[in-house]
Amino acid sequence: MPRLRSNLHFVFLAVAALCPLLDTLLPEQLRFADALRPIFIFALLGLGLNVVTGFTGLLNLGAAGFMAIGGYSYAIATCDIYPFQLGFFGALLMSALTGMTAGILLGLPTLRLRGDYLAIATLGFGEIVQSIIRNLDVITKGTQGINPIPAPILFGYVFQPENYLPWYYLFWSILTVAVVVVSNLERSSVGRRWISVREDELASACMGTDVVRAKMSAFIVGAILCSIAGALWVSYLGSTGEPGNYDFQISIIALCMVIVGGLGSIPGVLLGALVMIGFNSILLTKIAAWINSLSTVSSTNVLASPNNWKYLIFGLALVVMMRFKPEGLLPAGRHYHRRGK
Repeated sequence: MPRLRSNLHFVFLAVAALCPLLDTLLPEQLRFADALRPIFIFALLGLGLNVVTGFTGLLNLGAAGFMAIGGYSYAIATCDIYPFQLGFFGALLMSALTGMTAGILLGLPTLRLRGDYLAIATLGFGEIVQSIIRNLDVITKGTQGINPIPAPILFGYVFQPENYLPWYYLFWSILTVAVVVVSNLERSSVGRRWISVREDELASACMGTDVVRAKMSAFIVGAILCSIAGALWVSYLGSTGEPGNYDFQISIIALCMVIVGGLGSIPGVLLGALVMIGFNSILLTKIAAWINSLSTVSSTNVLASPNNWKYLIFGLALVVMMRFKPEGLLPAGRHYHRRGK
């Protein structure tokens, strides 16, 4: 049982790989595999935040900023109005490198901060990124955003918007690679240093751990994953959208995914993404379609649109979670939380 629990994230990914096959067996109104694509992207964002907040214990509220940096880097590296044209994987690499650079520049002056002070600093970083994108319109096109973003071309195959299956397995593959990398890092000496800093920073420093270096490595890995998530999001939408799409709310959603799933738990992050994003992109969509199919329900009725009360449900769910299961749905192994034993 402990071995199964430690590899539960691979079970989730294996089930996700079979979802399109299951989808073909369901009636059209119940199909859901197409809606899993944004869940994969936000699961990648949650993985990046989990490295920083879950493994290392640093409260990071700037995930949306790194997502924006990755998304705009991808757009600049692929859109034909710019001179680069790096292709899909070249643009992903550029997004990762840009995110890593931003993580280093943010980490150098802030990683000696702790707790609320670090949270406020990273929150300010997210707001700064939004402001720069909005005002540097010569490069970023300001509030207009960069569009259209060309579809990925892999081995001569052009991804078509109307065919979701290639996109599905592309995003699933990238998420799987990220899960494997983060899982191996967690078990490595690097991951053990992260967890020791989270459990007791002073004791970790007394045992010879370079605390600032450990925090910086976590920040870099988290920034890279969040930036890649932004690149995939822009590729999925075909546009960067306006800078307000990468506001503080995205950082809070990512943090909620990590907390609801379980801090420091990779399977928890995947489950948290499914719960938080799946509720919006799958369940509410199906409920809205069902309500609209009822001729007895007036289209002007505010209760007929689930979007009008989804945040009420989000809030109630978080309150209930923190009251009855504060460690999350799939908390990390007990050996990571035995402080002083």
